[in-house]
Amino acid sequence: MSAIKRLEELGIILPDPIKPVGSYVPALTSDNLLFLSGILPFKNGKLLYTGKVGNEVTVEQAQEAARQIVLNALSIVNVETGLDKIAQCIRLNGFVASASDFYNQPAVLNPASDLLKEVFGKVGLHTRIAVGVSVLPLNSPVEIDFIFRLKD
Repeated sequence: MSAIKRLEELGIILPDPIKPVGSYVPALTSDNLLFLSGILPFKNGKLLYTGKVGNEVTVEQAQEAARQIVLNALSIVNVETGLDKIAQCIRLNGFVASASDFYNQPAVLNPASDLLKEVFGKVGLHTRIAVGVSVLPLNSPVEIDFIFRLKD
């Protein structure tokens, strides 16, 4: 089943692609790989939450942010290549702005991984890094970048 049809089945409407917040491009293709820059949890032009997970941001809010990032990523992919050109999600690199005593970064990123599997099925399975950091751009609680393999 196509990713677009699967999104429709899930009742998901992709947002407009977000604009870069710095001097970079949102995506680049090299050979058959599509690299996405770090993406923040923007919704309707604003960050969903700000602050560190474990302090100002709850795990549940950070999970919502991670899921929003995937929607933003899919929107970029759809514009760059089309969702149905994705052969495999290769890698998800997740960064979580964490309170000094917060150690559950993988739980924050699970909804992002789960959504990729929901949309793409087996093609959405990927490797992943979940890193706790002291601060992220614009005081975002989560940032994720992606690598996709494209169909020939």
